[in-house]
Amino acid sequence: MYHYAGIDVSLECSSVCLVDGTGKILRETKVASEPEALIAWFRSQGLVLDRIGLEAGPLSQWLYAALWDAGLAVELLETRHVRDAFKAMPVKSDRNDARGIAQLMRLGWFRPVHCKSIEAQETRAILTARKLLQSKLRDVENSLRGVLRGFGLKVGPTTERTFAERIRELVTGHPGLEVVARALLEAHAVLRREFNGLDKQVQKLARSHPQARLLMTTPSVGPIVALTYASAVDDPKRFRSSKATGAHFGLTPKKYQSGETDYTGRISKIGDASVREALYQAAHVMLTKPIKNCSALKSWAMRIARRAGMRKAKVALARKLAVILHRMLADAKPFNPAAKAAAT
Repeated sequence: MYHYAGIDVSLECSSVCLVDGTGKILRETKVASEPEALIAWFRSQGLVLDRIGLEAGPLSQWLYAALWDAGLAVELLETRHVRDAFKAMPVKSDRNDARGIAQLMRLGWFRPVHCKSIEAQETRAILTARKLLQSKLRDVENSLRGVLRGFGLKVGPTTERTFAERIRELVTGHPGLEVVARALLEAHAVLRREFNGLDKQVQKLARSHPQARLLMTTPSVGPIVALTYASAVDDPKRFRSSKATGAHFGLTPKKYQSGETDYTGRISKIGDASVREALYQAAHVMLTKPIKNCSALKSWAMRIARRAGMRKAKVALARKLAVILHRMLADAKPFNPAAKAAAT
């Protein structure tokens, strides 16, 4: 008899459901969301489990790695697919979610998600922290500009070095604004210092990262784009072909066909948004800046721009770059400017 299990992960306790090959529920319980507790519970059942499923989430990769190392047949499920499969549920609860995941495991109606390596997760954490600090810096600067604008004080164009001095100059003689500016500028200085430190760390990481160094041989691909893409792909072998990366990162059009209706829409935007953003920025730089060694790619994208507009050309070039960068990782070869830019 086959046996399957579903785990609905929560912060403190996870709901677990165990079913047999006919779908009959054998066990249901709540277990602490710790690898040791889950492993001990499964082993205490005295059954050979063919598949254990858990939905991808903040704790899931950590639990998945531990369960896998313990020799359990665990699968990490794509959140979007699980959510769509449970839409028909009249009552949503942790217990019902665990039951649903167990049934998905039994029926095989799931798409497994790649569990990234610890190195890739750490790289993504550094990139996320850098982006967060950058966002908060921009928020503080925009807030200061907005507050002063309400009093007719226009900051105007500034640089990183002249911003604080310009703000102090404008608020001189306004006691209330001086208090506001002092507080926000102190926060701004701390954010700027930490952002610059983290940015240097990212640059250093890119120079020591073999895959990132390889990707940076591509025109318009810098440390941020290279690390973002390399950490998202993690293992190039998990893709059957390089062309699959475009769809994986949501850079291919949606398709709807039913009866006489056949509609092709905008890009799907599924998958990792940070990768789409990084690739789009690289495409923007390639098309708007004088970059060397990319004449074939740039000419291909400009032909699309003349036909469909610059925005669609940038998206198409971003999808092209996703394919090229994956091929470089798979072959462990640097960018070849002489290679023909074949259409995707």
